[in-house]
Amino acid sequence: MSLVVIGSIAFDSVRTPFGERERMLGGSAVHFSLAASFFTEVRVVGPVGDDFGDAEYAVLHERGVDTSDIERVPGGRTFFWAGEYGYDFNTRDTLDTQLGVFGEFDPKLSEESRAAEMLFLGNIQPDLQYEVRRQCDRARLTGLDSMNLWIETTRESLLRVVGDVDLLFLNDIEVRELMEEPNLVRAARAMLELGPRAVVAKQGEYGASLYAADRFFSMPAYPLETVRDPTGAGDSFAGGFMGYLASRGPDASEDDAELRRAMTYGSVLASFNVEEFGTDRVRRLERDEIDARYEEFRAMTEISSAPMR
Repeated sequence: MSLVVIGSIAFDSVRTPFGERERMLGGSAVHFSLAASFFTEVRVVGPVGDDFGDAEYAVLHERGVDTSDIERVPGGRTFFWAGEYGYDFNTRDTLDTQLGVFGEFDPKLSEESRAAEMLFLGNIQPDLQYEVRRQCDRARLTGLDSMNLWIETTRESLLRVVGDVDLLFLNDIEVRELMEEPNLVRAARAMLELGPRAVVAKQGEYGASLYAADRFFSMPAYPLETVRDPTGAGDSFAGGFMGYLASRGPDASEDDAELRRAMTYGSVLASFNVEEFGTDRVRRLERDEIDARYEEFRAMTEISSAPMR
């Protein structure tokens, strides 16, 4: 089943305590697409400039991602972001942001993308998310990601589009901030009243939790000895989550067991993403590695009926 994602396609410069990289391929739509491509067909929508070349397209094409709806703007420059992480990977400092062609982005979707049954609205301006949601009115399952910038500057626009999607992916701080409620559980419950079927609160190295009308599920992050670059981890999580659901069909989001599996696959893809800079690790990833780590994760989080001794 085809899954369409709209979001940023970017060049990132990142510095962490374990190294730095200049102008590597990144952006929410890229990280999401690569993760989701292990489970389903993916079409990516977003703008790039003349500086986005064959080498960048190849990373997506190697994973079978359909790039037909990437808009190449003549004379333009691709979105650029630079950031730095300390030893606390849950926080980062933005050093530079250059919107480039993303600043004037007007989404133009092909008929194939508009007909998709599953849609993910990556972290872009909420009015653009709403416009794309209107174009993809046949989508049976829609997910959305956002960030504190849009909460603080375009809150009403964001609330409008939140009410028109099925799955919402935010970090725990953003859930509280958007709903103006310091308690995460109450904030998630209030968000569900706006319309989504489920709210996924990402909590970085502490894992993620899912809230739905009649159920709650929480899981830790996969324990890693090597973490080099957390950029794109949340997008990879959402890609694994939505990609798995796409492989099972839109109605899978109503099945508790399928949501738990989607959470686990999302966490697995995020764990691979952070092991190296940018897209390097996911680009080399094989499906059997994903399934092996999924089984390790499932065994780690399974509650035994035997008492501890």
